[in-house]
Amino acid sequence: MSSSKLKILDIGHSNLSIEDAQSLLETSISQTSFEGQVRAIKIITGHGTGKLRGLIRQWCIDQEGRFQAVIYGEDYNMFNKNASDMRADCNISKDSDFGRNNSAVTYIWLW
Repeated sequence: MSSSKLKILDIGHSNLSIEDAQSLLETSISQTSFEGQVRAIKIITGHGTGKLRGLIRQWCIDQEGRFQAVIYGEDYNMFNKNASDMRADCNISKDSDFGRNNSAVTYIWLW
């Protein structure tokens, strides 16, 4: 069985400024897309004030068309077609956030 094609990017616990967190996000996604080995990125923003989560999600909205899908942790469950399809495509059989309504994570499914 092949391994998962999911990369985890924990920005929420890195103590980065908002600007540095956005730069890390942009760099990581561009590099991951270019390398082509990983199909999805799980971004951990943490719960905190929600400022980082809002920034990440707005950035994803601004990137419309760049990704196959953006799935918020609150929607990451078996009733979300994109979530189910991404899990199958990326061979994600176990993820502790699946079905947990966790607003501290955002998933980006790459093309």
